[in-house]
Amino acid sequence: MTNSLRPHGYQRTPLPQEAAPTPPTPRAEEPGQQASTPPAPSAPAGRKPKQRDAFFDNAKYLAIVLVAMAHSWEPLTDASRTAEALYMVVYTFHMPAFILISGYFSRSFDMRPDRLKRLVTGVAVPYVIFEVAYTLFKRWADDDPTYDFSLLDPWYLTWFLIALFVWRLSTPLWKLVRWPIPLSLAIATLAAVSPDIGDDLDMQRLLQFLPFFVLGLCMKPEHFQMIRRRSVRIASVPIFACALVFAYWAAPRMTSVWFYHRDSVQELGAPPWTGPVMTLALFGCSVVLVSCFFAWVPRRHMWFTVLGAGTLYGYLLHGFLAKGSRFWGWFDNHEWLHKPLGEIAVTVIAASVVTVLCTPPVQRAFRFAMEPKMAWAFRKDPAEQARSRTATSA
Repeated sequence: MTNSLRPHGYQRTPLPQEAAPTPPTPRAEEPGQQASTPPAPSAPAGRKPKQRDAFFDNAKYLAIVLVAMAHSWEPLTDASRTAEALYMVVYTFHMPAFILISGYFSRSFDMRPDRLKRLVTGVAVPYVIFEVAYTLFKRWADDDPTYDFSLLDPWYLTWFLIALFVWRLSTPLWKLVRWPIPLSLAIATLAAVSPDIGDDLDMQRLLQFLPFFVLGLCMKPEHFQMIRRRSVRIASVPIFACALVFAYWAAPRMTSVWFYHRDSVQELGAPPWTGPVMTLALFGCSVVLVSCFFAWVPRRHMWFTVLGAGTLYGYLLHGFLAKGSRFWGWFDNHEWLHKPLGEIAVTVIAASVVTVLCTPPVQRAFRFAMEPKMAWAFRKDPAEQARSRTATSA
C-alpha cells in the first residue's frame, strides 16, 4: 500500500490533465481486511453448537499474516525489486481470499432481525469506532491536529468494513439474479472506467472487489474440496513460481497500484479499453492464486487455528503500527532495514506482531469495540422472544 495521505482517507492517482477538470490528489492504500464472520445464531436447546471449520480459520490466519507482511514490505519496494515482486504477488490474492471467504460465509444472510443486528454490531459499529480511532491516531502520531473526521471517507484499513457491510446487505439480490458472477464483473468493469464515482464509502474499491464476494456466495463445500486435491496442490508450486518470475520482470515496468483496485483506469493514466482487460485479467490471476493458496492451507487443527477467529482484531489493530512506522520515519531513519537481513527482520516482526494481535487475550481486551453486545440498542424481536420462551420451557 501507499502511504501518501490526503486530507482524509486515501488519495487517488491524478487524472491526466485533459481528463480532469479539477486535479484529484493521490491517496493511500489500505486492506487489507479481513473477513471475520459474525457468530452463528445460538443453537437450539439440547443441540451442540456448530463446530468451526479448521480449514477456514487456518486460511484466515495465514492470509492476515500475509497482509501484515505486505504492509511491512511497502516501504521497501522502492529500493528492492525482490520486495516489489513479492508485494505484487501477495497483493494479487491476499484480499481476494479474505473477501471470497466473507462471501462464502454470507450465503445464509437475509434480512432476519438477528442477522441484521449482528451485521450492525460486528461490522458497522467497529467501522465507526476504528474510523474515529484512526483519525485520532493520525492527528497525534502525524502531528496533524486539524485532520478531519469523516465516516463517508474510509481511512486506511476501514474500507473493508464498510465494503463488507454493503456487500452483505446486497446478498439477497445476488441470490435472485441468474448470472451473478458475470453481472458483478460487469459492474466492476464499469467502475474501473468511471473516474467520477468519487471517494464516498470508497466506492471504487467496493465495486472493483465485488466479484470476489459474489464468487464466495456462489461457492459450495465441494468446490473447496476440489481446490484441496493433491493434484491442485502440486500444480500450485510451479504456478506460484511463474507468478514470482513474472512479478520480478514486471516490477520495474508496472505500477502495483493496479492491485489496489481503488482507482479508475483514467486516474492511472491508462486508456479506457484497459478497464475491461485489466479487470478480467486481474480477476483471473487472483482466482488462480487464491486457489493455489487454499490448496496449501492445512485442513487439520494447527497451533494457529484458534487465531483464525481473531483475524479482524489483527487486521484492524496492526494498522496503527503499520502507519505509525511511517509517521515516525522508522524506515527512513534506519538504513539497515533496506538491506536483505533488515527486510527479513521486518517480515518476521510483522508476522509476529499480527499473530499476537489475533490471540484470545487481545480479543477479550478489544471485544467491546469489535463485538459489542448492544442489547440496549435494539427492540426485542417477537419471534426471538417466542423461541426463547420455547427453549426455556423445554
